[in-house]
Amino acid sequence: MVKEFAARNGSALRSLAAIGATLAAIAAVIVGAVLAVVFAATVAVIAIMSSALLALAGLALRARRTARARRDDGVIEARHLGGHHWVAYGWNERS
Repeated sequence: MVKEFAARNGSALRSLAAIGATLAAIAAVIVGAVLAVVFAATVAVIAIMSSALLALAGLALRARRTARARRDDGVIEARHLGGHHWVAYGWNERS
């Protein structure tokens, strides 16, 4: 019955439906564009943070290597065995 009514007198209803569909499509496009911008910004922030993390990790590894390389400063290694007993290593090695 509704189809018959819309078919006979549907010009006003069709135009309102077309306007509503157009407005809904425009709203969907705007929401999609806003979401795309938000997610693109999120990906960019994650990329910047991960590159900063990798840079800091590289600096930490470089500092660790240079700290190990500077062991030749005249300091010997010693272990406390308890009481007054100590064992020293490296005191008889010549550089």
